[in-house]
Amino acid sequence: MSGKKIDIRISPNAMTVLKRRYLMKDAEGRVIETPHDLFVRVANFIAEADRQYGAGDGEVRNSAHAFYEMMASLDFLPNSPTLMNAGRPLGQLSACFVLPVGDSMDEIFETNKHAALIHKSGGGTGFSFSRLRPKNSVVASTSGVASGPVSFMRVYNASTEAVKQGGTRRGANMGILRVDHPDILDFISCKDDTSEFTNFNISVAITDTFMAAVKAGDTYPLINPKTGRVHIIDGKEAHLEAREVFRRIVEHAWRTGEPGVIFLDRMNRLNPTSPSESIEATNPCGEQPLPPYDSCNLGSINLSHLVKAPLPTSYSINEPTNGIDWDKFASLIRRGVHFLDNVIDQNQYPIAQIEAQTRRNRRIGLGVMGWADMLVKLRLPYHSAQAFELADKVMSYLQSEARACSSELARTRGRFPNWDGSVYRAEDVSMRNATVTTIAPTGTISIIAGCSSGIEPFYSLAYERNVLDGTRMIEINPLFEHAAHEQGFYSETLIRKVASLRSISEFEEIPESVRSLFVTAADVPPADHVRMQAVFQKHCDSSVSKTINLPEGATPEDVRAAFELAYDLECKGVTIYRDNSRPNQVLASIKKDHAPAIAASPVEKRPQVLEGFTEKIRTGYGNLYVTVNLKDGRPFEVFATIGKSGYTTMADSEAICRLISMSLRGGVPVEEIVRQLRGIGGSSQVYSDGARIFSIPDAIAQVLGRRFCPSLQNGAKAPEGGVGDGPDSGKSPGSAQPSEICPECDQPMTFDAGCYHCSSCGYSNC
Repeated sequence: MSGKKIDIRISPNAMTVLKRRYLMKDAEGRVIETPHDLFVRVANFIAEADRQYGAGDGEVRNSAHAFYEMMASLDFLPNSPTLMNAGRPLGQLSACFVLPVGDSMDEIFETNKHAALIHKSGGGTGFSFSRLRPKNSVVASTSGVASGPVSFMRVYNASTEAVKQGGTRRGANMGILRVDHPDILDFISCKDDTSEFTNFNISVAITDTFMAAVKAGDTYPLINPKTGRVHIIDGKEAHLEAREVFRRIVEHAWRTGEPGVIFLDRMNRLNPTSPSESIEATNPCGEQPLPPYDSCNLGSINLSHLVKAPLPTSYSINEPTNGIDWDKFASLIRRGVHFLDNVIDQNQYPIAQIEAQTRRNRRIGLGVMGWADMLVKLRLPYHSAQAFELADKVMSYLQSEARACSSELARTRGRFPNWDGSVYRAEDVSMRNATVTTIAPTGTISIIAGCSSGIEPFYSLAYERNVLDGTRMIEINPLFEHAAHEQGFYSETLIRKVASLRSISEFEEIPESVRSLFVTAADVPPADHVRMQAVFQKHCDSSVSKTINLPEGATPEDVRAAFELAYDLECKGVTIYRDNSRPNQVLASIKKDHAPAIAASPVEKRPQVLEGFTEKIRTGYGNLYVTVNLKDGRPFEVFATIGKSGYTTMADSEAICRLISMSLRGGVPVEEIVRQLRGIGGSSQVYSDGARIFSIPDAIAQVLGRRFCPSLQNGAKAPEGGVGDGPDSGKSPGSAQPSEICPECDQPMTFDAGCYHCSSCGYSNC
């Protein structure tokens, strides 16, 4: 590579992420690569593809430097597998895959094997289980009965759990079932217990026929995929009430954030390789619809680096386009398309079918990140009218320029082989790539780039994270920190307060002009989340990863409205997330009027004699014997003994049980104790009696849950009156409410763009 070395501005947090996941290490695990070395490695390797099209040494060096420059300046970054694996032995560079699931044992387990290979190489997989015959169908070859799609999802989930992606992260899957499949009701509720299917996001594939039936109040037929005809139950054709099924989808999404929905007919109508190929599933975060065996490699342009600094003196928020460096944008688009097209040729594919299909369509997905940062720099609130107008112009420009670049590459490198089976033939447009644009979540690469994620608003403006000595420090959004210093309201006390909440809308000590500009996901009305997604989708070949955030007090009707608006505004799918809707969410705050009552509850004295029961449950640390003693029919105290384990584990178990017992004797509802302990992860996880046991606290919670609150076993909410229950739980709508604890650094993770991300270390469930 020729050219000048760039001063790479990597934040401490980004450096932590790079060291954990991206920089090369020696046999002892010591980092032997700098960020500069990483970008040189990737740039040189990807540029080598130019030789296949007649480029000489000088042209390859020029491409390598252009690629290095846009990565090292953090103007553009490819998806994580490319950063991790380019120029290294593994060599798998794509992020998104879809595999077919056929209706035979051979096909089912062959796909499971292929998924394991993809996960091992660092990719995520999407499956449609819609081809599988419904449960209890007769299997002629064995005279037995089929177990149905949900049972095989459980097999895939267990397989994924056993495979760690390329030594860097756990595998991620998307499971999809058509709304007209006979097992659709089982599928809709399969993640009510959030300890199940932990390696799957799930979405219902909704058809136009179904949505029409919902609007008309009609029934619709269930189709047996084995016969292609209406399913027969007890000699009658099976139909369901469309509104009732839609209500169930809404109810479960309100309860746990899943299932999401994809609008399958729309995805296929807008698929550039239709009608020669059909879309049946997407990648884990939903932004990449693909036909079977296809894959896509993604890259994102950092929009925050396109804002002119300083803004022109003529700048006006009514004409925000004059604050953007459109020439730089065009240059990054050209280099980005070139880079991603080269990735296809340099990729080492996990299986032959994927290589053949990927080269057949040469799909790429160029997108954006740093959208929220760009808006702040342009002084535009995220959900202002000017922001929606700018989104339309930015994405339209990206789409048109990317297609022009792909068309230009087609003239020198040739059209993608499936061009004859695409819409471009009818339009007489030469294209190198079947698709060119995708809006991805960019969770980890946006940390490296030091910008906001994808097209999401800020999740929060400050948060705590661990540092190496075990102490905690507050990481502040640099744009907000600059505004605080510039306008003179910065203080350590204020920043700690900001870090404890997800919104600054009610901070009277912050100027209103700042509060109105630095909006977070909690401040944006759900309808405006949907509208922003729809604007970007309007000019996107593939799809858009975006979370529709709802406050904890949102109702199922609010979820229904978001789904229907997304359908009406031509989105291809939608994911909603209601704050604190996961049963294992950490209790962040309690209303002041609740706190005294809890604090004042007396701890009951223990009677001399109590009766109870002891249950044995298997954990990753040995058999756990959980004893629960009762008073007046309710749990009063808990003891746990762990066999064949060390003193530390026994001490931890005793400490947990003492705290549980004190809580029970102090009047804390057992439902709330179960909710707080369920799903806590540990380093040794096992299956016991068909249930996944995450840790000792989780095992105790499962014993209590089965005996005293079975409603929580399927994800239902605890009864009224529990700490943290319902819309009046006392949690401020803007409070920081992490949903899961990161398995690597023990920090709270946040949910956005359809996936859990750790802002501290960069871990992602997807």
